[in-house]
Amino acid sequence: MSEREPTEGNPTLQNPQAQQQTEVVVDDSATLPSYSNFCRVTATPEEVILDFGLNPQPFATGRQEVKANQRIVMNFYTAKRLLTALGMTIQRHEGTFGSIELDVRRRATGAPQTYTQPGRVGPQGIVE
Repeated sequence: MSEREPTEGNPTLQNPQAQQQTEVVVDDSATLPSYSNFCRVTATPEEVILDFGLNPQPFATGRQEVKANQRIVMNFYTAKRLLTALGMTIQRHEGTFGSIELDVRRRATGAPQTYTQPGRVGPQGIVE
């Protein structure tokens, strides 16, 4: 493919091969890791809110109090990119290690489960 000059009507249009790649370098040296086995997702018209916490008795019945210790607020564009990244990560994990069983009763018996989120994640965690 030959290099083209930017079009006269719009000088910002260029051959994609001529554009520079963007590299994002993340400094995570001061990041403190934390574990979560609970996540609550809420939203406003502009933002998605993720509250993370630790449920000390995740299989208990009745009222359970969970203290959220982290809150992440993001716009819907970032949330959709997160959805795609998580779907691809789970798909790779299941391809390597097998299906992730969400139902603890089925985990005990070894029966396979297919999880489907309408319009988003299909069988095996594949984003549709």
